[in-house]
Amino acid sequence: MNLDFLVIEGNIGSGKTTFAKMLSDEYNAKIILEQFAENPFLPKFYNDPEKYSFPLELSFLAERYGQLKKELTNRDLFHQHTIADYYFMKSLIFAQNTLAQDEYNLYRNFFDIIYERLPKPDLFVYLHLPEELLLVNIRKRGRDYERSIDADYLKKIREGYFTFFSQQNDFPVLIVDTSKIDFVESGEHYKMLRDLVTKPIDWTGIRREILQPDY
Repeated sequence: MNLDFLVIEGNIGSGKTTFAKMLSDEYNAKIILEQFAENPFLPKFYNDPEKYSFPLELSFLAERYGQLKKELTNRDLFHQHTIADYYFMKSLIFAQNTLAQDEYNLYRNFFDIIYERLPKPDLFVYLHLPEELLLVNIRKRGRDYERSIDADYLKKIREGYFTFFSQQNDFPVLIVDTSKIDFVESGEHYKMLRDLVTKPIDWTGIRREILQPDY
């Protein structure tokens, strides 16, 4: 793999963290994982979004910036590659769907100032699954605070990602449809996805791929 900084992203339940861990194990890469489970506002937000959306998004903004700045600016002599299961622009995408317009405008001011200070990834990979499959994965892992997530919310998140991709040119984006494979249970499927993600980049902008087994 010739990528120094790789981001594996996706909607809720897409398997981004699992795939990031699998890649980091294989390539002995430094891994950056979002510490969302430790956010005290997250369970409160799912129960009362209107009340807790703004403190939730502000806390995520601070936590993500602090973690990424620390991990990306301190060179790790023991790892050649760095893989993250999120990137800072995730804050903006989720905030678009949770904040009132006046709150979002204020939030966007903070985001724009901070965003320019962070290193950009060599490649941003988005694992795409349709909402019905995302819901299956979400239900399967059984997190209490995710029970209220529905297809409409997931659709808005997906649309937010795609809108952002179409408006930015800071790094190449690879959107991979993984609905036909199971890279967790199948070693062959994992290799298909790994080989696609790690091959040399000879393109810019956005690239879309659909992975499908030969059999």
